[in-house]
Amino acid sequence: MIVLLQRVKEGAVEVDGRTTGRVGAGFVALVCAEPGDTPERIAKAARKTARLRVFADDAGRMNRSVADVAGGVLAVPQFTLAADCMSGNRPSFTRAAPPEEGRRGFDAFVEALRAEGLPVETGVFGADMAVSLVNDGPATFWLQF
Repeated sequence: MIVLLQRVKEGAVEVDGRTTGRVGAGFVALVCAEPGDTPERIAKAARKTARLRVFADDAGRMNRSVADVAGGVLAVPQFTLAADCMSGNRPSFTRAAPPEEGRRGFDAFVEALRAEGLPVETGVFGADMAVSLVNDGPATFWLQF
């Protein structure tokens, strides 16, 4: 599983002009399931997302988690995170899970985040989405499990 976390002041996702998810301070998490992702790997990705200490404490140091700052997560499925661009000019996506496996992995990640006690909103798997965000920092973190 690949998770690209963007610490944000706010974020939203729209599908066909309708907002499907919105978050204030917290993370926009771009999520890509990979073939063979296990429930343990997915739970580890959610746990790391919930507990990663990248939000400022009172001294301005990255020392608080999204849970510590009462933030939320906007989870957006994005299979293109698994793109292989090393050969030719057209990316290969063979490292991304097939669609149904990818949907199951994304849904399991969202449920695992909720089990960590985080408020989670989502994009729509397989849809053409418009994602907007105000990156805080900017601070962006690549997680791969």
